[in-house]
Order: sequence, then structure tokens, then C-alpha cells
Amino acid sequence: MTVSPEPDLPWLTFETLAPQTMSVVSVGVAARDFAGWQRVLQRQLAKTPALYDGTSTATIAELLSSVHQRAESIDRIIGTRSGPHRIVARPVFGPTADVHAVQLWLGPAAGGPPDPPAAVGAVWDLASQTMSVPVGSTRLPGIAVTDYSPRMSIAELFHRISAFDRHAEVLDLLYDPHPEDRISFDATVTDGPGRWRVSIRGRHGADGSRGAWCLIEDVTPAEMPAQWPGLEWVGLREAHRRAGTHLAIVQLEHANIAHWLTDPAPWIRWDHLNRPADVFHADDRGRLTELADSLRTVDTAGVTVRTLNDSGGHSPTAMVIYPYPGFSNRPLAIAQFLRVADR
Repeated sequence: MTVSPEPDLPWLTFETLAPQTMSVVSVGVAARDFAGWQRVLQRQLAKTPALYDGTSTATIAELLSSVHQRAESIDRIIGTRSGPHRIVARPVFGPTADVHAVQLWLGPAAGGPPDPPAAVGAVWDLASQTMSVPVGSTRLPGIAVTDYSPRMSIAELFHRISAFDRHAEVLDLLYDPHPEDRISFDATVTDGPGRWRVSIRGRHGADGSRGAWCLIEDVTPAEMPAQWPGLEWVGLREAHRRAGTHLAIVQLEHANIAHWLTDPAPWIRWDHLNRPADVFHADDRGRLTELADSLRTVDTAGVTVRTLNDSGGHSPTAMVIYPYPGFSNRPLAIAQFLRVADR
């Protein structure tokens, strides 16, 4: 007979990219928001006190470090006065086979652990404005094998999730990253059912590169309640669709579409690009950057630019730009895209 694992012994996810500041981002489906690993581990060991017969928090920390350094799983049986117990630790890989996190399970050997939740590391590169993700991301809900791309824009990432309202916080971190910057949030995937936990830490590389380390975990509950968008959201979306209105948040400094607020403009090719800024003609990007200063003194600005189309050419597009309201520290704007007839 198979013995099911105890329900209160979930997998723990340790973010390990900075071993000297290792932290816990998840305990099962519960967020831990970069909590100190010692405190979380001690609480978990308190649920299986028999493990203290054969191990300690220091020993487990060494085990986590070994998994991080060797990029190999560890599965150990430890004898205790209450019978054999098991420690399982497995690496979570990023796009270049580097270990972004370690998943850990502790409990009685009988029955073993449940299947670990899908999790992958990703890397945001500020210079190219792209997020690199490994092929293992296709195990996450909301990313089909046929939709996989090794690099995506932040707009493509946001397009995969809904029920999320912290875009400005995320964009502030990604476009001005500092090693001490961290953010963690949950979001429902657009093509559900499914739920992600995304944990992001700012990064400054030794080579001068800037960006962020990201960890995406599947935290879909076993019985996820059905969710429907509110009437206000559905009504506004449908009104915009019927009126042919296309709105997006634009990062003016980098000439980049950061997030579509409505259905994307159908004449603009904005996804699956090597460089997201390529959506705008190279000669027009500077004009958008200049508008960032203008919006500090005016409520509305307008500009006509050339945007990439599906044939690889460019189509004239009028943009009406408004300042982004709220607390964002970066030059974000709300832009309405209007198609201009080709001459």
C-alpha cells in the first residue's frame, strides 16, 4: 500500500543565487517573500522533530549549498528513533543551466514526497530588454510547447498572466535594478487554470551588465476555484475592442511596449522579437525618449512613428501619450495607438 505524504510537509523553495543571503520564497503554495532560511527551516523541522536525531539546520544548509554548486539532486535516508526519514533536494535551473533555486522536502521515508511543483529560473537583461527562459518553462501552466520562445519581452510575460496589478512596481525594478531590490507576487495565468509565483531580485553582473534574476513557480492549488473577470473589466475591454481602441503602457526611455492594457494593435508585430525595441523604427526611438521629458510639463503628447508589421516592413502609427499616474519612478506612459493610412 502506498502511504501518502503528510499534507503539512510541502516542498520548500530556497532562492540560492546569492548563497550568502539565501532565502525562502515558498513553502508549498504559501509565499515566504525572501524570508530568512534558518527561521523557516527550523519551523519545518519542528513538524518532523525526529529529523533532529540525524541532522541539523547547519547540515541541511550544507546540503543545499552542495545542490547549488554541483547542480545535482540529493536524496538521503536518515535513521531516527521514529524510523527512517528522507531528505530530498533538487536544483531549479535557469536558461544557461545555472541553479537559481533549490527545492527541499523533509519527511518520513514511507510514501516519499509528492511530486515537486514545476519551477524555472529566468534572467532579465536590461540591455536587450528580454527575459531568457529555459525550455523547462513549458511545464508551467500557461506556456504551451508550441508557444515556447527562449527569450520574451516583458510585455509577452505580462500577456500570459492576469489578475495582477503590480506592473509599475515590477517595471521600476526591472528598468533600474539594484542588487538589494526584491519583489515577489502571485498571478493567475491568462490561459488557465493555473497560478504562478514570480520572485525577482535585482542583478549587477561582474561584467557591468544589469538586470534581474527571476524564479517562476507553479503554485496552482489542488482545487483551484473557477474565476471570472468582473463585469467592469469585461465591459471596458469589449467597449475598447468595438471602438478599435488600443492602449499600452510604454517605457519611453527604452522605446519599449511594456504591457497591453487592451487587445494588442493588430497591425503591429510586437512579440517574438529579438529586441523588443525593434517594434519601433530605429530612427523613431529617439523621439519617444525625448517625450519622457515633455510629459513632465504637459498632460498629453502626440507623435507619429513607424511600427513593425507582420511583413517585416513598417507602418505609420499615431501615438497619443499620457503620463502614467501613480508612484512609478520610471518614465512610463499610457499610449493610444492609432493606425495611419499608408500613402
